[in-house]
Amino acid sequence: MQDETRHGDLLVILRHAPHGSSWLKEGLDVALVAAAFDRRVTLLFMGEGITALLEGQQAGPLGQKGTAPTLAMLEMYDIDSLLVEKRGMESLGLSDEQFMLPVQGVDADRIAELLASHALVLNF
Repeated sequence: MQDETRHGDLLVILRHAPHGSSWLKEGLDVALVAAAFDRRVTLLFMGEGITALLEGQQAGPLGQKGTAPTLAMLEMYDIDSLLVEKRGMESLGLSDEQFMLPVQGVDADRIAELLASHALVLNF
């Protein structure tokens, strides 16, 4: 995984669980559209949004699609900067070995740097 986030174009912060609302799906869709228009995109999964990366996502109780198909498309769109809040991983009892894609854990100081170094930050 490359660390090209220093002066990235777009940071998309994903804080919502895969099911229960459309926030996560909308954030991923925005990331894909931006990448299709040659924006460098960094995804930061925080809080319940981290659960979107877990293997074995199924459809939600209301027929919501799992996030696995969309996440599988990230590489095709050259979105390879996937960051996960370390504190959130710890609070959920998760490790990066449980995720379907390679991620880089980041601490609070690194998150502050990311916010300062991206021209555009979108929070979902």
